Amino acid sequence: MSWLREFVDAPVAVDELADKLTLCGFEVGAVEPWPADPRTADDAPDAVLDLEITTNRPDCLSVLGIAREVATMYGAELRMPGAAPPEADTGGDAVPIAIDAPDLCPRYAGALAEVTVGPSPPWLARRLEAAGVRPINNVVDVTNYVMIELGQPMHAFDLDRLAGPEIRVRRARAGETLRTLDGADRRLDPEMLAIADAERPQAVAGIMGGAAAEVSAATRTIVLEAAWFDPISVRRTSRRLGLATDASYRFERGADVGAPPAAIRRARRLLADTAAGAPRGALIDRFPSPPEPIELRLRHARIGRVLGQGIDEGFVAPALTRLGFEPTPAAGDGGAVWRVRVPTFRVDVSREEDLIEEIARHHGYDEIPTTFPALTRPAAAPGPWRDRDRLVRRLLTGSGFSEAVTYGFIEQAAARAVHADPQDIVALRNPLSERGAVLRPSLLPGLVDSVVHNRRRERPDVRLFEIGSRFRRGAGETPALAIAITGAASAVHWSAPARRADLFDLTGVIARLCSGFGVEATFEPLTAGHLVPGRSARVHLQTGGDPVVLGEAGQLDPAFAATRGMTGLDPVYVAELDLRPLDLGVFDRLRAAPVPRYPSITRDLSVEVDDALPAAQVRDTIRTAAGPTLVEVVEVDRYTGSGVAAGAVSLSLRLTFRAPDRTLTDAEVQRSTDRVLQTLAETHRAKQR
Repeated sequence: MSWLREFVDAPVAVDELADKLTLCGFEVGAVEPWPADPRTADDAPDAVLDLEITTNRPDCLSVLGIAREVATMYGAELRMPGAAPPEADTGGDAVPIAIDAPDLCPRYAGALAEVTVGPSPPWLARRLEAAGVRPINNVVDVTNYVMIELGQPMHAFDLDRLAGPEIRVRRARAGETLRTLDGADRRLDPEMLAIADAERPQAVAGIMGGAAAEVSAATRTIVLEAAWFDPISVRRTSRRLGLATDASYRFERGADVGAPPAAIRRARRLLADTAAGAPRGALIDRFPSPPEPIELRLRHARIGRVLGQGIDEGFVAPALTRLGFEPTPAAGDGGAVWRVRVPTFRVDVSREEDLIEEIARHHGYDEIPTTFPALTRPAAAPGPWRDRDRLVRRLLTGSGFSEAVTYGFIEQAAARAVHADPQDIVALRNPLSERGAVLRPSLLPGLVDSVVHNRRRERPDVRLFEIGSRFRRGAGETPALAIAITGAASAVHWSAPARRADLFDLTGVIARLCSGFGVEATFEPLTAGHLVPGRSARVHLQTGGDPVVLGEAGQLDPAFAATRGMTGLDPVYVAELDLRPLDLGVFDRLRAAPVPRYPSITRDLSVEVDDALPAAQVRDTIRTAAGPTLVEVVEVDRYTGSGVAAGAVSLSLRLTFRAPDRTLTDAEVQRSTDRVLQTLAETHRAKQR
């Protein structure tokens, strides 16, 4: 706080300031006590404010930036820190500076100073420690102090250890290496920007200096540098080298292109004030193509329309001025208008609405009235998919499932494992990592990861589902449902022995889901790369016409499960269904039917069929042969063993007959049963047992 008070000419209390910063849009963390600054007369205890700065406000990554905000909050004047006078920047020696890559470094400033290297004064070292920077020596500490105070990263080279000496800002050459200050050897490439002397690189631009020209106790003359580097170039280089620093953190977000000369003057002043050194020669500022200043038009009437409240006209210009903008009155119709010049340190301001946001912040977000927007027409009806998804959730949670939400990005290998056509996979142009290189063509990889996450946290029995979008180049974005079951089929209870979940538990859940929409699901054998052969099925909807493919279900291939981190566990049964066919507008699940007036008659049949024959085909054959009086057919038993031929299975089925207009006779039911047996024998070579 003592550092901040040097900039702001107003009584600033810590707790009050924290509240004001919060209301102004800043995230304030802990307020930590700190030892008193030895330079203060009353030796009062100090405090450190921990602020979280958003990426669009690099100007606030400095004491000056925060002080500018605080001065505006209190309506106070901003005091700039002392700097070396301009006359100290002219005449005498100067190190030659050349910029060979102006697209990556449009401005580079440098100056010489004679120094005596030693420890920093206690007050300077304490302030660096309060900011989280380790003091090293008085020269390096001054460069770090200026970075924290003004937001402009700096570096100091030992002049006598440079070859030439000269400074050349250029792209690195293929095969060049640099040992950085952390002692690691870094391999550079032509995509990286280097600060070099006449022979070799001496720093990775915007990130870290090299050990060869490091300031040491033997240093007598230094080259102070301050520059502006392209944020994208610094970010790319930092990631390639795996090297992040306080300097790169600022350059990546956009430093102030107007700050380098001021930073060098401030550093020269601090060197003199701390008896660490004295300026030598001219300040060299290479800035071949200064950008045109940004000027914006701000309308007072527009402020009121955007914020929904009237802002006093006399508040606008003073507030913008304290924030560093330059407003001047301009001609306009229907109210005050200003032409506002944007300072170079405000890289986030590019349009009128950005200026209005500044007015809103400092007028007070809490002052904006809470109102509902005027509705000029009725709200649009909710999409039909909302009711569909709501019903899916209710049916599955009622079946003991929990909903999972996973990422829409997965790795390339997982996408290919669950979706065979690589041309159908949508890859990202600039993925953050390989684990998120493509848009998911399937929900299964993410859902299986959630199963693994639960199992690793001692949840042996997992029943999860996810509703989300999948992305395929041919089909675009489509809604889908993924289901996963592993572990016990039901909760442990003394009344029945424990049973592990199997494929029939999964198909039963799918059948229950479809029946909730008023349709029937059928299954047929399927071969898919990520499912176990013989334990997987394609799911169809029976809609009265041709069957509609709904999705796939089966046991997850153990090899694929192992790639997701699941080994030595119970089998995992998964399904992925297309939600589009489950249309509530087509399937009226709430259609009422009268209670039957006439009794039903049941017949039990046991037939021996090929064990490879799907039960769904047997049911379809029975329905076709029995006629309209058959209302239900259910498998009640399945048997293999003694008395059943090899490669065959005995199915026991219960047939329920009922007519809507009369009581059926035994003769009618028997004729239907005989037709069923005859058709099963002709179609599937079934034998009655």
